[in-house]
Amino acid sequence: MSDNIEIREIDGLDEVRFQPSGVCSKLMVLKIKDNKIINMETVGGCSGNLKGIGSLVTGMDINEVITKIQGIPCGSRPTSCPDQLSVCLRLYLEEKAKVAV
Repeated sequence: MSDNIEIREIDGLDEVRFQPSGVCSKLMVLKIKDNKIINMETVGGCSGNLKGIGSLVTGMDINEVITKIQGIPCGSRPTSCPDQLSVCLRLYLEEKAKVAV
């Protein structure tokens, strides 16, 4: 498993804890079930923006989220909190694929 992601099953949901890099947020915690985001919380970063992103992605299929937000920069930075969320979700899919084999 990647050093910056941890996945645990809790009450039938996958709880994903991800430490983003290159952005202001320090931790993203997602709850995922059947490839849909049930909940997203962040520590650090722009509170209003991240609450808005969390609200928008709740209920969405993770593949759709990845497609919509990957590669978004923040100012002169090559990444952003949305981009880091897409990194988190791609790592999640990779780890789930390993477990399924």
